[in-house]
Amino acid sequence: MDTPCLHYYVCPFFFVEYIEGTTKHFDIFKFIVPMATGFLIFACIAALPYSVKNLVTAVIAIAAAIATYVFFGKPFFVPLLIVAGGCITNLSRKRIPQLDVKPGKIRWWNIWLFAIIFIAAGILSEVARKNDWQNRKPANLFENSYRMGSLVFGGGNVLMPIMYEQFSVRPEAVKNRNPNAIHIDKKDMLTGIGIVRAVPGPVFSIGSYTGGLALKDGGAGMQIIGSIIGMVGIFLPSALLVLFFFPIWNRLKKYSAIYRSLEGINAAVLGIMVGSTFYILKDITLFDGTGVGFINIGIVLGTAVTLIFTRVPAPVIVVLCVVLGYFL
Repeated sequence: MDTPCLHYYVCPFFFVEYIEGTTKHFDIFKFIVPMATGFLIFACIAALPYSVKNLVTAVIAIAAAIATYVFFGKPFFVPLLIVAGGCITNLSRKRIPQLDVKPGKIRWWNIWLFAIIFIAAGILSEVARKNDWQNRKPANLFENSYRMGSLVFGGGNVLMPIMYEQFSVRPEAVKNRNPNAIHIDKKDMLTGIGIVRAVPGPVFSIGSYTGGLALKDGGAGMQIIGSIIGMVGIFLPSALLVLFFFPIWNRLKKYSAIYRSLEGINAAVLGIMVGSTFYILKDITLFDGTGVGFINIGIVLGTAVTLIFTRVPAPVIVVLCVVLGYFL
């Protein structure tokens, strides 16, 4: 994983804000949203050969895709689908029998630190929400980011739809019960998903973009703080888990239960990606019979086909869509 760089992770948010604030006559990012879904389609197709290898994993992927689409916006649907996928492929033990594995010593302190931060962040965020603290959003933002960084399985292509669900879809569903929840406009969220493809570094840098948007009402200072909180919250769980799992991974993967679980987990992750992609497509103007709809369809398909059959760099595609948005 690349070393986080504050310049790379914070600047995209201010770049988008500056451009949108100085080009009122040109909505130059309007085609970034369909472009982002093209990237997600490409990610689904690229993951297919590694995730679906037999009938069972195909069924898991299809079921996970349908469940994701239907229950998008519901808490904990992602970890439940991942756990279910891992359990299903563990039902048959004959195909991958257990081999003898020599026991080894495991250092648990990293996983304990990970769990303590997870629980403490959750408690603090819930107390802030229930008592409606005036400055509750930074605490809520860290908990949201840390939780998503902890539970996501499959990298940034899974993380981004989950962020869309957390910050854009769910707040609209619970606005009557929790009107002060962090809410990011769907268009802004999808624009960030597209713009992050043009930024050097891992796709997880979307965390700093969403962090800045989450605290944008507090001014530039709070936006920077939000970007830092989002970046740390997303990367910290991975860092702690890597320190725990990497030294023992070669030993763990010799256990057939782990190997069998990974088959179902990978299939479930693919289903989550597919279901999320279809849900995001639902929020984009495509089949209304207008010129914009036809252009959006062309950009979605064009982006996916370009990524599948060529080696055009992602930043080039982003720049082309921005230029297209300027002139159309």
